[in-house]
Amino acid sequence: MGSDLQNMPYFIKPSLNFSPEEKREAYETAQKGIAASIKSDDHRIMKMATINSILKTYLPYYYWVGFYIVRNERLEIGPYQGTMGCLYIDFDKGVCGKAATDLKTQIIEDVNKLSQGDEHISCDPHSHSEICVPVINNSGDLIAVFDVDSTNRSSFDEIDQQYLEQIMSEHF
Repeated sequence: MGSDLQNMPYFIKPSLNFSPEEKREAYETAQKGIAASIKSDDHRIMKMATINSILKTYLPYYYWVGFYIVRNERLEIGPYQGTMGCLYIDFDKGVCGKAATDLKTQIIEDVNKLSQGDEHISCDPHSHSEICVPVINNSGDLIAVFDVDSTNRSSFDEIDQQYLEQIMSEHF
């Protein structure tokens, strides 16, 4: 794995997993920053960009973080931080597509165990675990999927799910 990390883009650091206590503390701090920065603003893209930035700043196991926006009956890349993401994702493809179709958070401990192209769409070979959270507006409509990848396996758990679902429901 050492050589794999040496081939990472210069602007990306490998993920650093947190203990449960460190996760909770980081999410609490991030939530305060998000609330202070976006308050009740209705500018959806600005909210997405700000949430990405703050979460990636406080959670070092986030390798790639971004939103896929529902448009034209598929998911299209929205604001993100990290390497190049998939530009389009059909609802019947990948972890993001499953989150969009099932309207349930998806936590994947090892994306390499999924069938490539159907269950997982590999946009970056450095990603090894993933969490995808459906973003639903006040009217109950799916507007996006929030996607996070880590270079480590098993980075995401119910702590991430709890905080991310809360952040998405409070701000969209």
